[in-house]
Amino acid sequence: MTSGFKADLTGSFSTPCDDNPTVVMVEAAYRHHNMNWRYINAEVPPDGLASAVAGARAMGWRGFNLSMPHKVSIIPLLDGLGESAQLINAVNCVVRVNDQLIGENTDGKGFLSSLTPIHEPKGSHVMLLGAGGAARAIAVELILAGIADLTIVNRSLNRANELRDIAESAGNASIRIMEWKEQISVPDDVHVLVNCTSIGLGDAEATIPVASSSLRKDLIVADVIPNPPKTLFLKTAQEAGCRTIDGLGMLVGQGVLGIRYWSQMDVAPDIMRQALVDVFS
Repeated sequence: MTSGFKADLTGSFSTPCDDNPTVVMVEAAYRHHNMNWRYINAEVPPDGLASAVAGARAMGWRGFNLSMPHKVSIIPLLDGLGESAQLINAVNCVVRVNDQLIGENTDGKGFLSSLTPIHEPKGSHVMLLGAGGAARAIAVELILAGIADLTIVNRSLNRANELRDIAESAGNASIRIMEWKEQISVPDDVHVLVNCTSIGLGDAEATIPVASSSLRKDLIVADVIPNPPKTLFLKTAQEAGCRTIDGLGMLVGQGVLGIRYWSQMDVAPDIMRQALVDVFS
């Protein structure tokens, strides 16, 4: 009798879900490694989240991702949280551990996986543009990795201070707040500059108000925007001689970590990145 027709199920719960490219890179990894796994990109409205989680439990899903608007509302539906998710108070990856669903946050870890091959974060000074969900996750992981200084730039000082409180709970970095009123100049002692805002998402000509004269050849400039991969912010940084990290690196890093959480397998990041490049081109 032929067997092996049962696939292991993973996926994503979000709304709207049609612009979420995660399914492309994860399915590419599953195919490349001959894994009998599937990734289902599911449209789940806020009032359907509890039912979706119950369904995933009942069907034995190995795990799933969360995108907006579910990253916080998922927490009461879970059995526990990992360290990063607990500090950030947000979940983007759920993992089945025996019969329990545990919430993790791979946003910051994904960014860190794209940064560390070119720069050791320990002892560094990092400047974050923005104080939203991406900034929270990245700040926590950077502080856990041992950065010495963190500068948070944001238009709302209340949100910046909320991020400072979260960051302080993760470690002992020196934290500075800057109000984003007009063009920001990057201080000379900053090693890494990260755009954590949504500026540039789907718009290759969107401008981030950072003084190009303050971009130096020894500065690393990163963008969390995956589409387009080469934002105007990164193009400007490259013209100034900076080393750059695009948003695909963070997205691929999240995917690699998610699959590792679900399957204990290390998959090929280059396969996942190429799948995204092909789609975005």
